[in-house]
Amino acid sequence: MAHIRRVFAEGANAIVARKGDADAGAIFIRTLGADGTSALFGPAPGLEAGTSGERLWRLVAEEGPADPTNPDAVHRIDERLAREINFDPDIWIIEIEDRQGRHFLGQQVPGAGEK
Repeated sequence: MAHIRRVFAEGANAIVARKGDADAGAIFIRTLGADGTSALFGPAPGLEAGTSGERLWRLVAEEGPADPTNPDAVHRIDERLAREINFDPDIWIIEIEDRQGRHFLGQQVPGAGEK
């Protein structure tokens, strides 16, 4: 909830799209930009966690604007979230709508092809 309050304070919108287990559920953040782009951030693997106890995030998937000529196009983020839920039904999903596509997360580790 603190992250959602931070998003609202910055002038963007956020919702809890899926509630998970309050004690054991991993959190995934999906961003939705005004240009139709979307990104998915998830928790960094345990070995990459911050030494000072802060939560680290990694980019899990990205996709460009939806193709209106192909409504059956594969949506990588939706597929990835479905796999995550199948593996761990306790996950939380927070969706952030921001014109600039910001995620409002702290430090990140490389992921999804980043260097």
